[in-house]
Amino acid sequence: MPPPSSSTPRLAMTRSQADHDLPSLISDLTSLLLHSPAASSAAPVFSSSSLSIPTPTAPKPNPAPAPAPTATPLARAAIGACAGAAAGAFTYAALLPIDAVKTRLQASAAPSATSWQVFLDILRADGPLGLYRGLSAVILGSASSSAVYFGTCELAKSLLRPHLPPFLVPPLAGASGNVSSSAIMVPKELITQRLQSGAAKGRSWQVLLQILQADGFFGLYAGYAATLLRNLPAGVLSYSSFEYLKAFTLKQRDKDSLTPGESVLCGALAGAISAALTTPLDVVKTRLMTRVGTEGTRTVLGTMREVVAEEGLMGLSRGIGPRVLHSACFAALGYCAFETARLAILQRYLEGCQRKAAAQPAAEMDPGVAAAT
Repeated sequence: MPPPSSSTPRLAMTRSQADHDLPSLISDLTSLLLHSPAASSAAPVFSSSSLSIPTPTAPKPNPAPAPAPTATPLARAAIGACAGAAAGAFTYAALLPIDAVKTRLQASAAPSATSWQVFLDILRADGPLGLYRGLSAVILGSASSSAVYFGTCELAKSLLRPHLPPFLVPPLAGASGNVSSSAIMVPKELITQRLQSGAAKGRSWQVLLQILQADGFFGLYAGYAATLLRNLPAGVLSYSSFEYLKAFTLKQRDKDSLTPGESVLCGALAGAISAALTTPLDVVKTRLMTRVGTEGTRTVLGTMREVVAEEGLMGLSRGIGPRVLHSACFAALGYCAFETARLAILQRYLEGCQRKAAAQPAAEMDPGVAAAT
């Protein structure tokens, strides 16, 4: 057999060669183990001052996903107040001409006047700007009163929902919102209706000074009882109807929020129902507010008797057409604007909460790393 070449592996060894290579093999294995990464990481580390043996650390588990942020009752109230201020100022200003016609109709004792005739009379006497008399008082008063109204409603809903049946929450929330907002709404309506009816001349701030000089501070709250008497049932009917229609629509369509078109339809229907049922109270309230000085009676029941004695029961329905139109348009625009603004602000708020929650784990560092930095 020919001898194996240098490129062919050796298949056999003599006993003396195996004995000679055994110590070398053990030395190579020992060196390999001492210099492997696992061994070197557990080896003592010498420094100039101490001997430390690092201990292996277990990997940190992945943190559980943070729960979705929710708005607190106070945050919901603040969001509702901001959205309500914007919606109220926009809606009252847009519908001021219809309100001017309604006020002239209710303040006048002429039974034959129609809404169209009153509209033309205002244009002939004062021009187009006559339909916008008291605009500054409307914007300022409606923004503040709507902020208080919707802010109170949102707060009441958040606080009452865990403790009461769902069908009781909307009427109680609407009532609480009206009680709180009427303190701001009454002076605003008093100044606006004095200007619209022609009982006072000048700018809004001039009428305010005239009322304070003639009747004092409490003169700003002429008709407050009638306003509250009207606003409480109107607020309960309007707000509750909208909330019930909203809940029904969301349940049928399996959604979390209304579209603008759905908000308009629900709001218009709720406003029309409320306005039609509360027109007699609105007539009495308008008569009380448009009287100057000591003219006529100053009580709700007395004014109601005067209207019935002069015009019959139909006198309590004066202006029902423009009032229903005004309230339906107001509720449609108002609730649509409020829902749109509320959802936009709420989304920004929740996004800010999410960013804050996401940045919180990054700020939490190990004590050793924090000390090194």
